Amino acid sequence: MVKQLIVVLMTMLCSSLCFGQLNDVIVERYYISDANDATDVNGGTLPAGTSTYRIFIDMQPGSKLKKIYGDTDHAIKFSSTEPFFNHYEEGVSFAKDLNKNRYSNGTAPLDTWLTIGQCSKVFGNLALFGILKEKDVDGSLVGGQNNDGGSEEISGGLLRNENPLVGIPLLVSDGLMTSSIIPNTWVNVGFIDQATGIDTTIFVRSGTEFSSNNAFLQNSGVEGFLANSNHVIVGQMTTSGALSFEINLEIEMVDGNSTKTVKYVASNIQLKSDEIYSPLLKYPKICGCKDPNYLEASTEYACIDNSLCKTPIVLGCMDTLACNFDPKANFNVSDLCCYVGYCNNRDINVICPDLSLRDLDGSDVNLFPNPVFDELRIEFPFINYMLIDYTIYDMEGHIASKDKCIDAIQVGELSAGIYLLKLVFSDRIFYKKFYKD
Repeated sequence: MVKQLIVVLMTMLCSSLCFGQLNDVIVERYYISDANDATDVNGGTLPAGTSTYRIFIDMQPGSKLKKIYGDTDHAIKFSSTEPFFNHYEEGVSFAKDLNKNRYSNGTAPLDTWLTIGQCSKVFGNLALFGILKEKDVDGSLVGGQNNDGGSEEISGGLLRNENPLVGIPLLVSDGLMTSSIIPNTWVNVGFIDQATGIDTTIFVRSGTEFSSNNAFLQNSGVEGFLANSNHVIVGQMTTSGALSFEINLEIEMVDGNSTKTVKYVASNIQLKSDEIYSPLLKYPKICGCKDPNYLEASTEYACIDNSLCKTPIVLGCMDTLACNFDPKANFNVSDLCCYVGYCNNRDINVICPDLSLRDLDGSDVNLFPNPVFDELRIEFPFINYMLIDYTIYDMEGHIASKDKCIDAIQVGELSAGIYLLKLVFSDRIFYKKFYKD
């Protein structure tokens, strides 16, 4: 039974490790600006030391990302402790609207935007798509000699910083690849004013937060372009502050011979039957204990830090009314609890061997009348008028009544049936059956 219970515990916590088609949310530090980049007044204010982050959704093979959204119960949020950078001249809300040749214009490649996979307008039958720099092996069209040097026409171009905190320099890999598989049916709501066509959010204006319960960006669906990974970019954020976000997704997955769309949300409050909660969708990720053998284990953590596992689980019966109450247990398993009259089809003398030292049949105690209707009289030949604790159990081991008495118990409110009376005084315990008429 204990092995079965451990399996149950591990199953309960599986959702902390298994999120269906969603493997992870990857935040890549794409670039850190330097003093040369800060000279580009065409782009606006970009202080040296500003970081550009890219957000990728890592999915199971065959899955397609179709939508990022916020709704009534699950907001979409992007925030920073400092304003987001948006290129004054070339900035766009959605990367699909950026001309390919703008990737050579000063700090334009560092603009803040959203997308689902596509990172440029279509040119010919092709478009640029986002990919992790470490997966990009086709070189770079961004930075250095590919860059026009910005407003000051810096010799050698901009975006040349090789800060080790960003890993591969943009001069080597730009995190962009060309593809002819172009998504269609683009729709956006909640970012651009439908009457004026103007976006006043952080994606084209300076600001520190975008939060909405009615916004989404969607298309026909995008999957990764490499055989050994399925990463789809959903946003680029440039800020000198601390980045945080919450996003919700719709992912299309193969289901037998057909497909279905599954919703993944960043909050488990107001969770609907067609939604799967994933703590991976909040950033910064909160790490914690995920070892199901510890009390601290939780499905609320997006990543593992088992150094926070402090209290090993001790399975046992924590009901003080059970004969096998375990004061050392910290995780109650009700099926382990054993009561006089009910021991879950087990031998009570094995589970609670100390009972064998007691007078289980109450041979020295007389009950009358038995069957009883109203008042059950108790006769103790060896004591007179001593206050005694009593407990009445039904035949399933549940307490029907408990109190103190001297020589009689009122049982008129009990339902008809067989009961077990437990009498406790001094260091002695007696049990006696009676029938309530």
